Amino acid sequence: MKEFPKLTVTNHPLIQHKLTYIRDKETPKKVFKELVDEVGTLLAYEITKDLPMNAVQVETPLATTTCKKIDSSNVVLVPLLRAGLGMVDGVLNLIPNCAICHLGLYRDHETKEPVTYYFKPMPEPEKKMFIMVDPMLATGGSAIESANLLKQNGAKNIKFMCLVAAPEGVEAFSAAHPDIEIFAAALDEKLNDDAYIMPGLGDAGDRLFGTK
Repeated sequence: MKEFPKLTVTNHPLIQHKLTYIRDKETPKKVFKELVDEVGTLLAYEITKDLPMNAVQVETPLATTTCKKIDSSNVVLVPLLRAGLGMVDGVLNLIPNCAICHLGLYRDHETKEPVTYYFKPMPEPEKKMFIMVDPMLATGGSAIESANLLKQNGAKNIKFMCLVAAPEGVEAFSAAHPDIEIFAAALDEKLNDDAYIMPGLGDAGDRLFGTK
């Protein structure tokens, strides 16, 4: 399989174990949502490993010491509506004070192209790190358009996190945005004729919200 320099696939046993149940079509909605949250938390450890730190003075019960804190006000979570909402709580478990910038897109089932229906820009985007989250990176169209919108608003530091990715989507996204790192739990085989990831996990939005 082709290698992608900007793609990090996290093969931690806990992630792969949970991903097995996420893929299983028999997994009920409640459990599916809980597992997506948990994998989101585990992936967030990887994607936030380079967050800048500030030195602070702390009084322990015994002495004064210098510790480190992140400035979570400079971290912005960008769930791609609607399926991306399923990964929000998992990231918030780690960074509860980060801002959330909702970005609404849907894929036209005939053209397979993304259509934007909601986006509220963030102030001072050049100072922030944006973490785009979506369970699937299929054709890459929605992710590319989302990154376009963020950059047009002035974002300089963007990362993308998903559960499963298709090689076609990674290639397209990397070509459009070679500066953005992609973090995933799995790189799957391919897209089928309907642009769904194979073997994938079905329609993440439908499984998260009980719709079809």
